[in-house]
Amino acid sequence: MVVEGYATTFNMPYRLFGDDKVTVNEQVDRDAFKETDMSDVIMQYDHEGPVFARISNGTLELKTDDHGLKMIADLGGTEIGRALYGEIKGGYTNKMSFGFRVAADDIKEEEVDGKVIYTRTITKIAKLYDVSAVSLPANDGTEISARSLRDGEIARLEAERLVKAERAKAVRALIERIDKSLGRESNNEHD
Repeated sequence: MVVEGYATTFNMPYRLFGDDKVTVNEQVDRDAFKETDMSDVIMQYDHEGPVFARISNGTLELKTDDHGLKMIADLGGTEIGRALYGEIKGGYTNKMSFGFRVAADDIKEEEVDGKVIYTRTITKIAKLYDVSAVSLPANDGTEISARSLRDGEIARLEAERLVKAERAKAVRALIERIDKSLGRESNNEHD
C-alpha cells in the first residue's frame, strides 16, 4: 500500500491570498532543502492527527528532484493508513502540503495594473516537520497517488516481452545470414 507524490514543487508560484488590490504568492526555491533538518519527518492528513508513516521507522522516504520534494510512503502498517490509501487510490485525496520552519526567504513586490503583487520565495528551510495528504492545498501543483505493486509487475512483464521479441528478431536475422552464407534459401520459419 504505497503512495507517492510531491509535497511541494520548486520555483512554481502558488497563490496564498488575493483580492482586487493585493495578491500574495509563494514559491519554494530548488535549493531550499539543502541544509534542512529532516531527521524524523512524519506523514499526516491535513497536518494533524495520527501518524501514517515516518522516516524513523522506514515507512517514509523523502528526496528532492528537479520538480520538487518527492515522498514515498508505505501506508500498510496501520488500519488508518490502509483507509487513507483507499481514499488516495479512489481519488478522494490527491493533493499534498508540508509543515516547515523557514530559515530564509526573499520577498519581491511589483505593481501590475494598479494591483500590488507580493511574491515570497522560500530560499532556506530550517526544519521539515511533516508531509501531509490534504483536502485543500495551498499549492495546487502538488500531488499524491496510490502505487500498486501490479503496476510495477505489468511494466516488468512488458519489458521482458520486448526483450524476448528483440532476441527472437536477432536470432532470425542470424539464421538468415547463416543460410545465405551456406547458399540456402531461408524459409523464415526458424524459432
